[in-house]
Amino acid sequence: MFFTSSRHGARLARRLVVRRLEEWGIPRDSDASQGLALIAGELAANAVSHGHVPGRNFHLRLSVQPPPGGDGRPGPVSARIEVSDARDERRPVLRECQDEAECGRGLLLVDALASKWGVAERGVGKTVWCEYAIAAEETPFR
Repeated sequence: MFFTSSRHGARLARRLVVRRLEEWGIPRDSDASQGLALIAGELAANAVSHGHVPGRNFHLRLSVQPPPGGDGRPGPVSARIEVSDARDERRPVLRECQDEAECGRGLLLVDALASKWGVAERGVGKTVWCEYAIAAEETPFR
């Protein structure tokens, strides 16, 4: 889904993640929903702050992969969030922050919560993605 490259757009993107997860059976008060909402908010805020090009929107994609049902046992379930923006020269870099710094901790939060994350090239701009492991008891895919 596309959002305006603004603080309002970032807030709407975060809300959409919570709503979509709830529609898919992952409760909004679960650790998974809250963690994914935080990740989506940080990635969207970074797209607005560091990936903004006037007249261009950012794109958020959310998917949940249920476990393969081959052996009857529940397997790992993961969610993937992708946020694409129009600037490819500004790549996110994980770095330590000064204690008194007022910004720069968003990617540290993403790194702490996500199973893995990275940056992918696209025709115009970049896509920052992450995967989040969802506990079996928090998902309807059992």
